[in-house]
Amino acid sequence: MSETQAPFDYQAARDAFELDIPEDFNFAFDILAKRAAEADKTALIAVDQSGETIEHVSYSELNGAANRFANVLTDLGAAKGDFAFVMIARIPAFHQVLFGCGKTGVVAMPGTNLLTAHDIEYRVNRSGAKLAIVTAEHAEKVEAAKPNCPTLEHLIIIGAERQGWTSLDSACAAASDQFDRGGVPPTRADDPLLIYFTSGTTSMPKMVVRDNAYGLAHSITGRYWMDLRQDDVHWTLTDTGWAKAAWGIVFPQIIAGAAILLYDAEGFDAEMHLKLIERCKVSTFCAPPTVYRIFAQTDVSGYDLGSLRHCIGAGEPLNPEAMRAWKAATGCDVHDGYGQTETVNIVANYPGMEIRPGSMGKPVPGIDIGIIDDDGNIVDDDTVGHIAVRLTEAHPPGLFDGYFRDDEATAKSFRNGWYYTGDTATRDADGYIWFVGRADDIISSAGYRISPFEVESALVEHPAVAESAVVGKPDELRGEIVKAYVILAEGYQGSDELTAEIQDFVKNHTAPYKYPREIEYREALPKTISGKIRRVELRAEATGGG
Repeated sequence: MSETQAPFDYQAARDAFELDIPEDFNFAFDILAKRAAEADKTALIAVDQSGETIEHVSYSELNGAANRFANVLTDLGAAKGDFAFVMIARIPAFHQVLFGCGKTGVVAMPGTNLLTAHDIEYRVNRSGAKLAIVTAEHAEKVEAAKPNCPTLEHLIIIGAERQGWTSLDSACAAASDQFDRGGVPPTRADDPLLIYFTSGTTSMPKMVVRDNAYGLAHSITGRYWMDLRQDDVHWTLTDTGWAKAAWGIVFPQIIAGAAILLYDAEGFDAEMHLKLIERCKVSTFCAPPTVYRIFAQTDVSGYDLGSLRHCIGAGEPLNPEAMRAWKAATGCDVHDGYGQTETVNIVANYPGMEIRPGSMGKPVPGIDIGIIDDDGNIVDDDTVGHIAVRLTEAHPPGLFDGYFRDDEATAKSFRNGWYYTGDTATRDADGYIWFVGRADDIISSAGYRISPFEVESALVEHPAVAESAVVGKPDELRGEIVKAYVILAEGYQGSDELTAEIQDFVKNHTAPYKYPREIEYREALPKTISGKIRRVELRAEATGGG
């Protein structure tokens, strides 16, 4: 149950904040390896799909596994600055690969496990990746993409043997669990560690570089939002391909020395998740609002959830009704928070701070957040403005430097002395921030950020689709669903059968979570005089019932 919190002095926490990031810093060596040597305990609790088989991996075992993989990479000729596409489920090998890459300076590019061959091809070619490291179920997708990926040299498979691939399991079994830091080029704090692809509204996903300092900056996330302690068992529900994984199953937890729960299952089973909270004695828990809404509709009285002491939510606004239901069932408030792929946690409801249901809290220590207008001026209280991070002489901790190889997108986001997040909010007289929505057309559905451009691009490849426009439609469970407005090609008629066919086509052409759950056939789409689709009109229609 939730512990009684002491009164929280918000301003004192901001005033006292310090974060020293050494110029020469490598998270895998300076945090993971050090923790393994000085305070070895359980790092990972891996649960298989059945929920019955549980494996405990200590910090020293994880560090040794990362060393083995670093040796394998070195033997393959991979070197600092090479890019590796990574597609691994919630299993210990994900951390082994991430930190093995980190020790050699190879830049890992995690991708969600729902990506298709088309998605993989785009990511490999956009980055010039030399390696692809995937679990066995994704090997065929990589092979389908490879003929169109001239930079791809090495294929590494996890959990199987396959012709033309290096088996991670076999190669690591033969490799040493010691890795000489002096044998690889030194790593600076601002050297790339990860790259994430983040959705845009009018283009394919942009590349966000996250350096070694970003990993350490997540001490803000772990301390002020997650309230992590060394004896915690922490569970964040996330796909490994999202930056949410960096927040919830990698950096803050390892900094704190907590144990990380990994549940390798497809889909969401409320009863199984409740059983695992009970069985694994989860103490800190993070889930998207969709999950809390499902729990609010579930009878949880038969589960012992007494191990929970701190719960958090993120990804979309959390409705007060779900928060009240969870509090009644567990005694735990749900602490909403906010951040992006481009940041660490930057707004949070802290432990001990008054929670105002519906607000995502106040700016975290070390980062100055403003609600501003288009010209960079702070707006009045209770006025809608852009959520922005003030650019200070010392770069704000955890804030990226700009989009990789995309000066135009960088210039659009960094202006007037601020980083514009692309989200809007209001701020009340007490400094609480209240999310309003995206400043652009990004769709937020069950914690996923979905670009309408990507869905539209997939739709128009179907022969029946002449033109399409995609918006988010409000949905009680998911927050929003993807709704498509479609103009059919000549010779096609709208029908339930065609709708199902188009939906299946999109699922197979791009990540399945992006498919339109609703399709409405139209004779025309609203456009500007220059021919651009006015999604704002369609969004208004969808909000009013579609």
